[in-house]
Amino acid sequence: MALLLAVAYCVIVGIRLGLTLLNVRHLRRHETVIPPELAGSVDTVTLQKASRYTQDRARFGVVTTLASAVVVLAFLFGGGLALYDAWVREVVSGFVLQGVVFFVGLALLGAVLELPLSAYSTFRIEARHGFNRTTPGLFVGDWLKSTLIGAVLVVLLSAGGLALVRAAPQTWWLLAWMGFSAFGVFMMYVAPYVIEPLFFQMKPLGAEDLKADVERLAARCGVRVGRILEMDASRRSSHSNAYFTGLGRVKRVVLFDTLLERMTRAEVLAVLAHELGHWKLGHVTKSLVLSALLSLAGFYLAHELLAFDALPGLVGLAEASFPARVVIVGFLFSLAGFPLQPLFAYRSRTHEWQADRFASELTSRPADLGSALVKLARDNLSNLHPHPLYAAFYYSHPPMIERVRRLLPPAAAERS
Repeated sequence: MALLLAVAYCVIVGIRLGLTLLNVRHLRRHETVIPPELAGSVDTVTLQKASRYTQDRARFGVVTTLASAVVVLAFLFGGGLALYDAWVREVVSGFVLQGVVFFVGLALLGAVLELPLSAYSTFRIEARHGFNRTTPGLFVGDWLKSTLIGAVLVVLLSAGGLALVRAAPQTWWLLAWMGFSAFGVFMMYVAPYVIEPLFFQMKPLGAEDLKADVERLAARCGVRVGRILEMDASRRSSHSNAYFTGLGRVKRVVLFDTLLERMTRAEVLAVLAHELGHWKLGHVTKSLVLSALLSLAGFYLAHELLAFDALPGLVGLAEASFPARVVIVGFLFSLAGFPLQPLFAYRSRTHEWQADRFASELTSRPADLGSALVKLARDNLSNLHPHPLYAAFYYSHPPMIERVRRLLPPAAAERS
């Protein structure tokens, strides 16, 4: 069975690599073709820059996928899990403490292994294409803060979850699901006020006329805007974005300073109208409910699998501690979830289409959203020619050109 699971994992890795290569080949065949809708707003030079950026990111993705596969295979099937599990049990005692040390150690190990890859992505690929603005000091500081925050969260969640396992062996899955769900909602409230300021400086939006327009736009959807903030995203990257945070009817609006630099007021409002559409159409609530239901099923299935005597044998082990069993179950879930990825991507793209339509109706100016998408694609060097199969599998948003075709007539695109 261990060999069968290892082969299944390798097949999945092969499919991922195959889709990436398919996407790159498709791009190379079309890298000089400017879509009619973008004639006048995207030139051949920009298209070639986007092609080189996409190919660089794809090559890096291949390397990281292969590196990850080697680590996973060595850890699960090459004896790494058994050695690590034995070491933890030798160093510390106690069910909860062993589990906390086990999971925190894995989290720290993962952070260390990802550090050189993240540094290469930031200081080589992103810098080569003109996006990186992060200094080495800022990069290291961000890594230390994110690693520390991650470790604290792992301690809290693993300690709480393992205490429930020990206290309620038969019903821990339900209690843990309730606790983890509540913690997730709590973090949605807390993160914008506690975690985000550790990485970004935010200040009230200075443009009073834009602020008033945003408030009026939100009010038309029944949303009360608590604060409208400008984020200093340009300290790290030239990529741009905007988003709403908060649950319920009161929201915070966060605008990247890079977005404000490049967009007209009408385009900024169109982007925000799209985000309002997700809230008004219930996409956020539906996603939370779906996530809660899936996690409930996952916790129950994990409860059953963790009690399965032959579970360690699935990766070639004679025995395994409870935390090691959790790792094995997580691996099984990743295999089972792979075929579902296109379904979730399709659902997400459907929501994006609906939010586009909502924004067009709310502002009565679909061309504003279309021109904003063109600018985002041009400035971020987006791939204008993704392979349909790759997009169907990975894209949470419809390909930009398909969105523009619905929003922006060719004549308007030329003026973007």
